[in-house]
Amino acid sequence: MTNTTLTLPSTGQSPGLRLAASAGLLVWLSGCAVLQQPDPHVSGPAPAQYEDWFDGGQPRNLQWMHKNKVEKANQLIEAGKPFEAIAQIESLMQQGLPQAYYEMGKIYDQGKGVEPDPVRAANLYAESIKTPSYILGNASLNLAKLYREGEGVERNDVLAYHLIQQAMDEEVGPRAEVALAELLARGGEGVNADPALAASYYRKAAEAGNEEALQALAEGHRAGGWLQADPSRAEDYALRYAEILERRAGNGDVDAMAKLAGMYTADGLLGDQPQRRMEWLTKAANAGDSDALSQAGRALMEEGNPRQGLTMLEQAAQNGDVAAMETLGKALLEGEGIPARPDQAQHWLSAAIAQDSVDAKVTLGRALLHGEGLPSHPQRGVELLKEAADQNDGLALALLGDYYLDDTTGSSQPLVALDYLKRGHQLGHPYATQQLGALYLEGRGVPADGQQAATLLNEAADKGQTAALRMLGEAYLEGEVLPYHPSQAEELLTRAVESGDVSAKTALGAGYLEGTFKQRQPSRGVALLEQAAREGDAYAMVVLGRAYRKGEGVPQDLRTAKDWLTRARQAGHPSAEDALAQLRYDQGDAGDIEALIEAAEAGHPGSMASLGEAFLTGRGVQQNLSHARVWLQRAAREGHRGAMADLGRMYLKGQGVRRDPTKGAQYLQRAVASGHAGARADLGQVLISGNGLPADPERGIRLLEQAAAQGHGGARLDLAEALLSGEHVAQDTERGLELLTSGAEAGDDYAAQLLGEAYLEGKGVAVDPAQAKKWLGQASDAGNLSAQTLLGTALVRGGGGMTPDVARGRRLLEQAAEQGHSGAQATLGRELLRGEHLELDTRQGADFLLSAARQGHETARLALAKAYLTANGLENANREQALLWLDKVMEGNSDMAVQTLHDLLSDEDAMDALQQASAQS
Repeated sequence: MTNTTLTLPSTGQSPGLRLAASAGLLVWLSGCAVLQQPDPHVSGPAPAQYEDWFDGGQPRNLQWMHKNKVEKANQLIEAGKPFEAIAQIESLMQQGLPQAYYEMGKIYDQGKGVEPDPVRAANLYAESIKTPSYILGNASLNLAKLYREGEGVERNDVLAYHLIQQAMDEEVGPRAEVALAELLARGGEGVNADPALAASYYRKAAEAGNEEALQALAEGHRAGGWLQADPSRAEDYALRYAEILERRAGNGDVDAMAKLAGMYTADGLLGDQPQRRMEWLTKAANAGDSDALSQAGRALMEEGNPRQGLTMLEQAAQNGDVAAMETLGKALLEGEGIPARPDQAQHWLSAAIAQDSVDAKVTLGRALLHGEGLPSHPQRGVELLKEAADQNDGLALALLGDYYLDDTTGSSQPLVALDYLKRGHQLGHPYATQQLGALYLEGRGVPADGQQAATLLNEAADKGQTAALRMLGEAYLEGEVLPYHPSQAEELLTRAVESGDVSAKTALGAGYLEGTFKQRQPSRGVALLEQAAREGDAYAMVVLGRAYRKGEGVPQDLRTAKDWLTRARQAGHPSAEDALAQLRYDQGDAGDIEALIEAAEAGHPGSMASLGEAFLTGRGVQQNLSHARVWLQRAAREGHRGAMADLGRMYLKGQGVRRDPTKGAQYLQRAVASGHAGARADLGQVLISGNGLPADPERGIRLLEQAAAQGHGGARLDLAEALLSGEHVAQDTERGLELLTSGAEAGDDYAAQLLGEAYLEGKGVAVDPAQAKKWLGQASDAGNLSAQTLLGTALVRGGGGMTPDVARGRRLLEQAAEQGHSGAQATLGRELLRGEHLELDTRQGADFLLSAARQGHETARLALAKAYLTANGLENANREQALLWLDKVMEGNSDMAVQTLHDLLSDEDAMDALQQASAQS
């Protein structure tokens, strides 16, 4: 059979007859060589199991035979007699009439007098299109809608596409054009998008006055729409759409009124026009639309007319509107612009919960959990939040995550919190994402992971969580889980401040005040801190108080410091009392120790601890270790962790008390349990080597790690030393060097000293004179006397492979010796007595050695003792007796002691012995 093109003449026949003709044509074509071209918009033809929906078949157009029964059925439905209507249509269905199945399908699809039943509706529509009739197009279109939405059937966009095409072939008109345009506008599963074709269908329907088409084209041409942005065209379509809605609204159509109100919202098609919006909402509400009444009430509340809004919300809530119950309950709970009415709030929220409102569960659960506006009832609050969480509410999951992280309630369960926050994050709730990021920063319930934390916090920040920006900024300042990066921290904190985060103002202000960022800007820092303080941030008050107390970035002003710290205490900040105690401490230094004594005697633990420390160090008062112990013990009994730590050190050293390492460790352990980083460091150091206690290096390292993680610099250096040396613990040179290097690069002179010493003496690393010189030089320049001594000694002697520089080395040693460093004094004494690297000067050498011995320098004392023994012919006498003699001489009159020792050293044998002892040390 050859290819043939057929043109059917226009016969003026009915659609049913035309369909029959088309069906006949298909049968005729089936025997020809002409192949149907595949549709490029879909992945394939309609599935084979639905072939009888599209195969034509024998039409049954008997509209005239049952028209009266269908009309009567519709009248019965309008009269509220659905079951009588169903009986009428069932009689037609028994005759196998497609129209009857279609009418029954509409009843269950639209819920006309019965509960909607999309499954039954889909089956009825399917039955109606197996046999062609005049309702084939409309039935196909209704069935396509169910397949597009997955209502009553499994969603199938390809099948929906073919059904809509069948409706188009049946010339259903704009409804079919709009349905096809909706599918092609963005595509679907197995259906390729074709915006241009979709737009043409929409335009055709719009010309016929179809509302949905006008709305779609208005939305499509808006900025960010699915068509090319064209504001003027978008407005034209929107105005035409509004004109149709207004005609319907003028005829009393409440749905049209509500749609018109939606067009005048901030994101509506005609822009934010509150007066027009309220006009249509009010009309819809007056016409009996409960949802409009609820919306109008909410709008009035937002626009500063709470009383009128409340009246409308109450009316809508009484009409059973759940959204109104939710809004009303929240408004009465928070009391914004109206008096709070907790009982009524709980009543309406409970009423909404009875209707299974998830939002009401979250609002009431949160209030009961934290006692916000209602008496606290945590158990019931958690129950409600769990119910909402089970319904996949992101905020409920985030709040439960917070609850199970709270250490103050005794409910802390980080792993449970982690599960809730992960679920909230997966649902896309930004607060859950932020809190999850914070967990990875803190390492709670998960290993600390800076990269994961940054990813999550940045995601939360992009969704408007300003606290996430602050958390990231603070993490870059701490340099623990994320690398230390002040400039990035400054940028993030600035963004958080610009977004209104008050705590970020405090962090940024403190950074500018303290010089954390590239440029120190004290005036800008104070301005930010004062802003934050005025906005109620108690920690900003503490920072300002400390700054004025210490005179850091501002002139020292103890009165102003007291004002800020007192305000912080009144605002309830936990560190304010301790800061005030420190202020009294400073007042004691300034001659006002009575202020500190008065506060301590009044029972303030922080003041007791500060007074104890004052007596311990002699700061502001005469040193009195007995008084120190009494006040520190009183503070410790009140739970002051700093006092516990001080007492622990006293008992470890035997300072003012009988040495008792066990008791010292007990005090330190109590301080550690209270979170004192310094106590962790002290106890960790003791446990590594034992020092009067059973050694536990593994625990000691763990404590040092924890203290270092809390920012304790001494712990970090102790840990580095232990790992470098490998004494008592497994050696980890790489980690030890990393810790020392990071500290040294951050400006810690002691870290630089230890690093230089390691490279100088080969402690855990290969000897490297260049590195030793670099780091010891940095520490020396910072005024570190031990580093000056080490570098000076190495330069004088050429130690550690360093190129000798005797002049510089002697200068460094003399500078340290003049400032009282016994090691420098002893080294200079030995070198001047030996005359090997420095010019021989026995008298000056003996003077330096004597100065070192007076400070308890052991080798200097031994060298002088040997000289005494030799001078008296007692080379083999008891060394301890010689040391006792030396101590007795040095405890006497200073000038006499010097003369006695010089007389001693005039003896040639004694000088030889001293030189030999110096050479050996």
